[in-house]
Amino acid sequence: MRSKRVVVAMSGGVDSSVAAALLKEDGYEVIGITMQIWPSDETATRADIFNSCCSLKAAEDARRVAQKLEIPHYMINFREVFARQVITNFCQEYTKGRTPNPCIRCNQYIKFGALLKKAISLDARFVATGHYARIEFDKTRRRYLLKKGYDLKKDQSYVLYMMTQEQLRHTLMPLGKLTKEKVRKLAQQWKLGVADKAESQEICFIPNNNYGEYLQQYLPRATKPGPIFDKEGKILGEHKGILFYTIGQRKRMGIAVGEPLYVIAIDRERNAIIVGREEDVYADELIASEVNYIDRERLTEPIKVKAKIRYSAQEAEAILAPAGKHRVQVRFIQPQRAITPGQAVVFYRGDEVTGGGTISSSCLTKKNLLK
Repeated sequence: MRSKRVVVAMSGGVDSSVAAALLKEDGYEVIGITMQIWPSDETATRADIFNSCCSLKAAEDARRVAQKLEIPHYMINFREVFARQVITNFCQEYTKGRTPNPCIRCNQYIKFGALLKKAISLDARFVATGHYARIEFDKTRRRYLLKKGYDLKKDQSYVLYMMTQEQLRHTLMPLGKLTKEKVRKLAQQWKLGVADKAESQEICFIPNNNYGEYLQQYLPRATKPGPIFDKEGKILGEHKGILFYTIGQRKRMGIAVGEPLYVIAIDRERNAIIVGREEDVYADELIASEVNYIDRERLTEPIKVKAKIRYSAQEAEAILAPAGKHRVQVRFIQPQRAITPGQAVVFYRGDEVTGGGTISSSCLTKKNLLK
């Protein structure tokens, strides 16, 4: 029956494996799909060394789990859409002096875009993932809500803020009420063979986790040296290319001035890095664009929220105010360290995700970019 058919994104890890097992136990007709996203089999093979998701070994682990669960399993080629929507965007953002989060783009365009479309073509009602987050329908507001996972140490709601009402309506996240410890125990109980498998690295298509090397390989012409300025406009040295720097960075500056200096802004137009003291890295305001709301259609007046400026950051009290179409101003009660253009800022009210957007600027960059 279509209402009980679900496509599970199986990466070969413990989370997606247990998600598939839980759904089968709950009576769903489960179809496992592993997404083939690597540019070539050669890069996928190299990824095995670093325990990356979607590598050839990971795909084989997913196949074995599906066989154990007695569910069909398919490898689907999403290489072209992944390269276009995730890898190309990742590289382009760095050339603009921004620091992107490709996991968010992958969720938006691959898992809940291309994969959901594939699920519907297979006459499935849902796509399911191993994310630690919850989806609930609020009858009063008549909206699907995205909430934090019960295991706050593993909560992944931050990377899901871009989900639309239609995507939420067709998505299941069976791990939302479980802890990671419980998930591993279930994998052991069901003898899935992945209970003790290590976590995959954050960015799957950079198997050695060396961003600079990867960017240099794919954007050889974009690695252009330029000046390093202090806030007053004095040249302190030369950087090796803005691709290799991000806001708040201290190491690998290549300059010696007798005190620690940090990247406080990246000026793409002049191919320049601006540095300052640690206190200069803090800012109390930002503008976000490409904003998506989950608990409402739009923002019409300022509201109090708690905001996260990166996945690993602590939530901070802030005032959220409209700043034009799909744009908001976020004013923090306490200054935040290294507000970074290109990263996501996500807004919470309690355990609910209000929405989020891409950081386009902060008062720090406005003050310190040289004219």
